[in-house]
Amino acid sequence: MPKVIASSLRKGNVVDKDGKLYVILSAENIHPGKGTPVTQLDMRRITDGVKISERYRTTEQVERAYVEDREHTFLYSDGEGFHFMNPESYEQLAVPEDVIGDQAAYLQEGMPVMLSTHNGVPLAIELPQRVTLEVTDTEPVTKGQTASSSYKPATLSNGVRTLVPPHIGAGTRIVVMTADGSYVERAKD
Repeated sequence: MPKVIASSLRKGNVVDKDGKLYVILSAENIHPGKGTPVTQLDMRRITDGVKISERYRTTEQVERAYVEDREHTFLYSDGEGFHFMNPESYEQLAVPEDVIGDQAAYLQEGMPVMLSTHNGVPLAIELPQRVTLEVTDTEPVTKGQTASSSYKPATLSNGVRTLVPPHIGAGTRIVVMTADGSYVERAKD
């Protein structure tokens, strides 16, 4: 496996530590006024989900595992997990629920996603930055509210709660960020 310097590692990279694979949740380079600069890594072990924090000198060598990032299309979910298809080979891959996590709410049938695998084992998923969803429930518009300052709670078609401007009503399709569920704009369709 290739060795890389610790300061070059980023969120989503996979490293090999003591023969076990870890996915990096966050990487921060710390440069104290005195002393050696260090890289603080928060990682999750892929086999059992145990989270650890490690500090490396920024120039220290770390083994990076070879991970294949390939676009897949989301098909459906069932008791086995979430099913994706490789659009080039038409191979299907079942991804366990713990790999998807809270991003599952944003998955839509036919949605293209980036799936990271190591030796055929799914490690991580990257959704499109934005998705279009329908507002299913929200408070009615109150006259006299100014659109610039106030947002109201709304429930989306995937069950996620977010805040929307006062002029958005139930049945309106909106664009939200998949990272945090925040409102971006009214859908153009």
